[in-house]
Amino acid sequence: MSVVNEARAQQGDRGPLVVAISSRALFDLGESHELFEREGVAAFASYQIEREDELLGPGIAFPLVRKLLALNAGSGATPRVEVILLSRNSADTGLRIFNSIEHYRLDIARAVFTRGAPTSPYVHAFGADLFLSANPDSVAQALRAGIAAATILPSKAPQRASEQLRIAFDGDAVLFGDESERVSEEGGIDAFHRHESERAHEPLSGGPFRGFLDALHRLQAAFPSEDAPIRTALVTARSAPAHKRVILTLREWGVRIDEALFLGGRPKGPFLEAFGADIFFDDSAVNVESARQHVATGHVPRRPG
Repeated sequence: MSVVNEARAQQGDRGPLVVAISSRALFDLGESHELFEREGVAAFASYQIEREDELLGPGIAFPLVRKLLALNAGSGATPRVEVILLSRNSADTGLRIFNSIEHYRLDIARAVFTRGAPTSPYVHAFGADLFLSANPDSVAQALRAGIAAATILPSKAPQRASEQLRIAFDGDAVLFGDESERVSEEGGIDAFHRHESERAHEPLSGGPFRGFLDALHRLQAAFPSEDAPIRTALVTARSAPAHKRVILTLREWGVRIDEALFLGGRPKGPFLEAFGADIFFDDSAVNVESARQHVATGHVPRRPG
C-alpha cells in the first residue's frame, strides 16, 4: 500500500479516488510532441499557441477518464472521483489543453503546468491513488514514491464497448509483490509451483497497485453489487496449483475482485478484449505487447533489486 493510502487509512479519511494523468495520456499530442523532440521548446510553444482554438483529439486514456468522471453522477457536493491534469506545458501553451477539456465537458478543475520540469513531485502532493503518463521516467519516479503508476502505451480500443468501467490487473509485480515471479525467473515453472504450493496459506505481499485496488474496492462499496458501474478482473499467467495462494491472499486483504482469469501462460490480449477492459496493467513486456493489440494498456515497470 502506498504511503498516501496508508496515511488515509490511519486518519480514517477515504476521500475521493484521485487519478493524476498527463496531458499526453488524456489527449492526442503526438504531432506537437514530435515537433518538440525535433525542433525544441520555442517551436513547440509557437505551434500550440497558434492552434490553441483547435481541439485536441482524445488520447489513449480519454475513454477511461470519461468513465471515471461519470461515477460522480448523483454523488452530491462530494465527488467520488477526482482527476488531476499534470503537464510539462507552460500555462500559456496549456491553454489549448484547457480549451479541449471544456469542449469535451470533462470535470477537471485542478491542473499543474511545469514548463518542462518533472511533474512527478505533484503526484504525491495531490495524494493520487493512480498516475498515468506517456513518460516512463515520470512513471518510475512516482512508483519510487509509493504511488501506483503506469506508462500508457499506444493501444487499440476494445471492440466490446460498455457503459461499465472495467479495469484489469496482472497479479505478480502489480497487485502482488514480485517475489514469486523472481522464483519463476530463477528456477523455472516447477520451482515456482512448488514455492507457491508450499506457501499457499501465506499471504502474498502487496505490490505497487495494492493501494489503488483498495481504493477501487471502497468506491465499489458505494454502489449495490448487482448494479455496480465498476467491474474489476485479475488476469494472470498463473494456473493450478498456484491459484490458491492468490485467492486466499485477496480474501485475507478483504478486497473484491469480480473476475479472475488463470490463463496458464496463454496470451492475455484476447481475454482482455472478451472482458472489455478499459485499461489493463501489467509488468511483463510480452503480456503488454499482447494486451495493447486489444485494449488500452499501462506498463508497470519493475523496480530493480
